[in-house]
Amino acid sequence: MILPALANYYNRIAENESCDIAPLGWENKEIPFLFVLDETGKLLDIEDTREMGVDKKQAKSFLVPQGEKKTCGIIANLLWDSVGYVIGILNTSGMTSNAATKKNSRLPKEHQAFIERIEMTLFETPRKKALLAFLYSVEKEMLCCFPNWEELGLANSNVSFRFVSDSHLFCQSEEVKQAMMQNSASPSDKAKQFCLVTGEKDTVSNVHTAIKGVFGAQSVGANIVSFNLPSFTSYGKQQGDNAPIGKKAMFAYTTALNSLLGKNSKQRMQIGDVSIVFWAAKKNQFEDDFLRFFSEPPKDNPNANVQCIRNLLDPVKTDACKASSDDDIFYILGLSPNVARISIRFWFSTAVSELSDRIHEYFVDMEMDKPSYCPEFYSIWRLLVNVAIQGKSENIPSNIVSDFIRSIMTGEAYPQSLLQMTLRRIRSDAEYRVTPARASLLKIIINRRIRIYPEQGEKELSMALDINQPSIGYQLGRLFALLSKINEEANSGINSSFVGRYYEIACSTPISLFGTQIRLMWHQLAKIDSKERRVQLEWQVSEIIDHLDGFPAHLNLDEQGKFAIGYYHQWQTFFKKKEAEVSNQKEVEDEFKRTV
Repeated sequence: MILPALANYYNRIAENESCDIAPLGWENKEIPFLFVLDETGKLLDIEDTREMGVDKKQAKSFLVPQGEKKTCGIIANLLWDSVGYVIGILNTSGMTSNAATKKNSRLPKEHQAFIERIEMTLFETPRKKALLAFLYSVEKEMLCCFPNWEELGLANSNVSFRFVSDSHLFCQSEEVKQAMMQNSASPSDKAKQFCLVTGEKDTVSNVHTAIKGVFGAQSVGANIVSFNLPSFTSYGKQQGDNAPIGKKAMFAYTTALNSLLGKNSKQRMQIGDVSIVFWAAKKNQFEDDFLRFFSEPPKDNPNANVQCIRNLLDPVKTDACKASSDDDIFYILGLSPNVARISIRFWFSTAVSELSDRIHEYFVDMEMDKPSYCPEFYSIWRLLVNVAIQGKSENIPSNIVSDFIRSIMTGEAYPQSLLQMTLRRIRSDAEYRVTPARASLLKIIINRRIRIYPEQGEKELSMALDINQPSIGYQLGRLFALLSKINEEANSGINSSFVGRYYEIACSTPISLFGTQIRLMWHQLAKIDSKERRVQLEWQVSEIIDHLDGFPAHLNLDEQGKFAIGYYHQWQTFFKKKEAEVSNQKEVEDEFKRTV
């Protein structure tokens, strides 16, 4: 189903005249430099097509004949290629002597292959003769006259040709297009097979175009369909004959996927080493919004995605979206590198209306009371990097990414391994412990589990403090936060952290900590000068203890997660009081300034 969906997506966007996707037999390629020739084949200029981007120069992209799949052999593209192929000369000043010798030994063969491709494909025209005249006569001394040569020859960049009287490349001219059409004339039906993708007869593609843009894969690209070893083949068939896919279908699915994975694509996300692309069977608003639901917003506009998510949570706007796209199918594909191949991490094909409901549920579960400086919603990357080792993106396990996204898209329970990973990160991070992102993630996981596998007397977690939450873990988390607050107020000059010392013991084996700390609490309360504050704290402790029936010996993983959220919710009430006090003080000062 993946390849037909990609081929259909190509057909969909190819029908749009404003879309710049390549037609059959062509591809969009970045060409940094152009050889500008006159009508006799004389080199007039080496044109630099690059423009300054954010941090470096970016080459202009041109529509050129589709390139060949390069391996260790020698095979040339038509009318564009690397400098070594095109002119057989390189600037080897930056190479070691061995590397330069090895490269120079291949250059004549590469250059000859490039010339032979032109001679075999193009009609006999004056411009073909002019181009060949340049290719046969080009010398290093001629190239050194141009300032771009040193950089061009050293980088071995891609180059193509333009005649000085034209604004377009020579490969885009009508004479080249006509020659390519004649050379790609369809063979007889006897040489064709039924294509597994389209079900129609077509010439089988033995080698498929490489897929580029998958993070961590080889720079030359990798393949989804590939048979490069005898152990992968069956019944003596060679390469693509083992899974006969026609050339048209192969071109369509590879071009569509390369377009989705492109640098400037708005239909891809990167989480860890998983590259995620998505598209709809029909163009709709949901396809445009999907990236905003889950991606990290730009640093200069952290609230860029918030309104889009709010629209999804708005019942009126959600119903309107679902009514307009009820029958539309939405596709999500996750890819990871696997040496010269690409692994399919996950694949979803779901109606937009159904997927919209599941994403709506995900964001409702994520809602959490948090400080005003925190984002209203977190991206998937932000949630997972908060629980990864050392808070680094490269430490997010691929299986966690795929399982988490699968749970969001299908409505299944979230992986238990993600709960373990989050709790382990909280225990190891003695400085920050339960951050708003970690609390949100725990709430997402636990509430989904309660919904799917409810237990007697269990209640879903709320976004803010819930003093009537029946979970013993939640109430113990509240009590631990309160004991920490009492220690903080009683020993304001001591730097050692109560939470840093005791959190892990409190959340896993409560009986070994709370009995002792409750007895010590009375000594700590005596150190607080304000009688009103002492009474207030005593009352809060009593209120929590009324919910407890002793201290358990152990808490299971779910209760440890609820402990973390109870601790977080209780601490948020302390911060809110401080914010309210600061706000009230500011109002008093502003009123005083207005009256004087």
